[in-house]
Amino acid sequence: MVLFGASGHCKSVIDIAESVNNSISVIVDDDPKTKDIFGIPVKKFNSEIDFENEKWIISIGNNKIRKTLSAKLKVAFGTLVHKTAYVSNRSSIGQGTVVVANTVINAAVKIGAHCIINSAAVIEHDCVLDNFVHISPNASLAGEVCIREGSHIGIGACVLQGITIGKWATIGAGAVVTKDVPDFAVVVGIPAKVIKYSK
Repeated sequence: MVLFGASGHCKSVIDIAESVNNSISVIVDDDPKTKDIFGIPVKKFNSEIDFENEKWIISIGNNKIRKTLSAKLKVAFGTLVHKTAYVSNRSSIGQGTVVVANTVINAAVKIGAHCIINSAAVIEHDCVLDNFVHISPNASLAGEVCIREGSHIGIGACVLQGITIGKWATIGAGAVVTKDVPDFAVVVGIPAKVIKYSK
C-alpha cells in the first residue's frame, strides 16, 4: 500500500496495516519533514510517482484535506481495519476509510469513503456516516445516528439515538448530543449547544 501524508495520523495507519499483515511500500507527502517513518521511506509527492498497482490511503486527519486529495489523486484507494476492531459482517465501509484499534461497528452500519473511525469508538446499529467523517477516540454513536459529510465527532462525545449531525459540523470533546445539529455548527457541553458556525 501507499500512504499520502507523513503525519501523526500516518503512524496510526501504519499500525493498522501491520496488524493485518499489509505492507506499506512508501509514504508520500507534499512537504516531507522526515526521510522515513518506522523505517518506511517518505518521498515528496509528484505526478511522476507511479504506484498504479497499489492501494492508497490518505493518512491525514484533516477532513477537508482528505476530501481535496481524494478528488486530486487518480489512484485506487484501499480500506484498513485494525485486527482488534469488531465490524459486523452486516455493515459496510467505503474506500479510503480506516478503522483504528478496539472500535466496535455493529449491525447495518453504513460508513462512507475516507472516514476515520478512531480508537475505541462505538458505532451502534443502523448508523449512517457520510464521506470524510472523523469519529474521535472513545466517542459513541447510539443506534440510527446519521453523520453528514465532513463532520468531526470529538473525543469522548456521545450522540443519542436517532440524531442527525449536519455536514461539516464539529462536536466538542465530551459533548452529549441530544438533538439534531445544523450544518457547519460547532457544539459543546452537556447537553450540547451551538456556540458558533464555521465554513
